[in-house]
Amino acid sequence: MSSDGARALRIQILIGLMCLALLTYFVLLGRTAVELIASGELAAVGLGAAVLLMPIVGLWAMVATLRAGLAHQRLARQAREQGLELDVTDLPRRPSGRIEREAADALFQEVRAEVEAEPDDWRRWYRLARAYDYAGDRGRARETMKKAVQLEQRG
Repeated sequence: MSSDGARALRIQILIGLMCLALLTYFVLLGRTAVELIASGELAAVGLGAAVLLMPIVGLWAMVATLRAGLAHQRLARQAREQGLELDVTDLPRRPSGRIEREAADALFQEVRAEVEAEPDDWRRWYRLARAYDYAGDRGRARETMKKAVQLEQRG
């Protein structure tokens, strides 16, 4: 197994263990909420109802995050298979390993022009999300990746 494959497997195992820990926490929290509600005391019932919302919201957040991650991986695999992944191997880097800001900005401008030329192509939006990520703008990278996933799902 390659070092990238071993790293990906370690990450998947870690994600699985974290999800298992969260599910255990949600079950314990839910059980406590049910016990509070079953006590019949007004304050405990109110607190139990409030506590019961926490595992529901947590489960929703966990599932939404996993679904988004799987969708992003699917797009990454397709882009890589089509030879459309951004090549950043020759870009200058800081001692930390991050791409120099000027180089990341230039890459971003190049990829943004691709999106402007083909605004309905998910591949262009995927590349733009990656460029945002390389430029250090994680918020815009996430929003742009959502757009790429939506376009890809439309076919």
